[in-house]
Amino acid sequence: MLPTPAIAALREKFPLITELMALQPLSWFNPRIAPAAEGLKDVGLTADDVADASARLARFAPYLAKAFPETQSSGGVIESPVVPLPAMQAALDMTSGQLWLKQDSHLPISGSIKARGGIYEVLKHAEMLALDAGLLTEGDDYSVLASDAVRAFFGQYAIAVGSTGNLGLSIGIMSARLGFRATVHMSADARQWKKDKLRSHGVTVVEYATDYSVAVEAGRKQAEGDPTCHFVDDENSHDLFLGYAVAGQRLQAQFQAAGVAVDEEHPLFVYLPCGVGGGPGGVAFGLKLAFGDFVHCVFVEPTHSPCMLLGVHTGLHEGISVQEIGIDNLTAADGLAVGRPSGFVGRAMQRLIDGYATVTDEELYRLLATLEQTQGLRLEPSAVAGFAGIPAVLAAPQYQAQLETATHLVWGTGGSMVPEQEMAAYVARGRALLAAGAA
Repeated sequence: MLPTPAIAALREKFPLITELMALQPLSWFNPRIAPAAEGLKDVGLTADDVADASARLARFAPYLAKAFPETQSSGGVIESPVVPLPAMQAALDMTSGQLWLKQDSHLPISGSIKARGGIYEVLKHAEMLALDAGLLTEGDDYSVLASDAVRAFFGQYAIAVGSTGNLGLSIGIMSARLGFRATVHMSADARQWKKDKLRSHGVTVVEYATDYSVAVEAGRKQAEGDPTCHFVDDENSHDLFLGYAVAGQRLQAQFQAAGVAVDEEHPLFVYLPCGVGGGPGGVAFGLKLAFGDFVHCVFVEPTHSPCMLLGVHTGLHEGISVQEIGIDNLTAADGLAVGRPSGFVGRAMQRLIDGYATVTDEELYRLLATLEQTQGLRLEPSAVAGFAGIPAVLAAPQYQAQLETATHLVWGTGGSMVPEQEMAAYVARGRALLAAGAA
C-alpha cells in the first residue's frame, strides 16, 4: 500500500479514487474518447494484423475439427452464438432498444472468452515451430498436426502461463492436446475445479497463495530459465490481443444474418467484463475495426478489483495497482480478480473505450440468478458483469438521443464448464439475494 501522503495526493488530483476506495459501484465515461480513425492509431496493430489472425485460425480449422470432436459441427471454427434476451431486458426495466448476449460462455474446448486469444496464441506458436521444422508447408492440411509424430515433436517444447483460471484452461488444454509440456501458474482465487480439469488433461498446475500478478511473474521466470519454453504473457501479448480481435468481424456477420443494423441511427453498446484487460481490449479493438464510431464499448470490473479503471483514469496504467490504494482485490468474480492492469491494453485502447463501471459481488449474483430465471441461461459470476454497465449508459446524458434504436450487447465470458453443483450454489445465492431485496 502506498504511504498515506501519496494516497492523499492521488485523491486530491483524482477525486474518483476516493469513490473507488469506498468500494461502491460507480461509472466513469472517458473524456478522452476519440473518433475510431484517430484512436485506432494508438494500438500499433491494424486490420491487416487481425485478418492475418483470422486466416491462421482458418488454416487450423481442419486440425481443430479432428482434435476436438465438439468443433466438428462448426468445421473447426471456435465461435459462439449471439442471442436476444427479451425476458432479461424486461427484468432490467429496459424500455428502449434491444438486449442481446454474446455467448462466449459456450465457446467450445474451454468454455470462455479465453478460448479466443489463448488458443490462438498456442496455435500460432505451434505453426511457427512446425514450419521451421519442415513438418508443415504452405497449403498443407493442418490436420496432420494431430499425428503422434508431430505430438512427439511438440513434446520437446513447453508452454507456460499465469492465470486466475479461464486463460489457464484455454492455454493448458490446447497445449496439452498438441503435445506441448504445459504448465499453468494459478493464483489463489482460481477455482479448484479448473485446476482439476487442467490436471486431467495432463497439464502441470502450480498453485500460489497470492494473487494473479505473482502467478504471472512465476510463469515468466519459468520461461526465462528454459529456452524451449514459450510464455503466454496475458499482460502484454499482441497475439492474445489479436486472437480476441477476430471476434469483431464475426459479430458483424452474425448481426447481419440476424437483421440487426449497426449504423449512425442504430448504435451498438457493448458491455465487457474486464480483468487484466487483454480479452475485452482485443474484442473492443476488433469491434472498432468492424463498426467504427457506431459501437461504444464499456468495461465493467468488480468494486474490489477496478484495476483498468484506476490505471486509465490516472494515466498510470500498470504503474499502479488497486492494492496500493488499499483495495484488497478479493472478489467472487475470479476471472476478474486482477490488481494491476495491462499497460499495453490501457495505452492502446485509452481513446477507444467509452466508459468504465464497477459492480459488487452481490449484484453479480443477483444478475446471474435473474438471467437464469428469465432466460434459462447459466453464467459464472465474472461473466454477467457486463449487465452492470447498462444502467450507466441508460443514465448518461450524451447517449439519450440514441437509446430508442440502440442495440445493447452483453459479452458473456464464461460458465458452460462450471460443475453443476457449483453453478447451483451460485444460482441459489443469487436467488436468496433477490428474495432479500424484494422483502
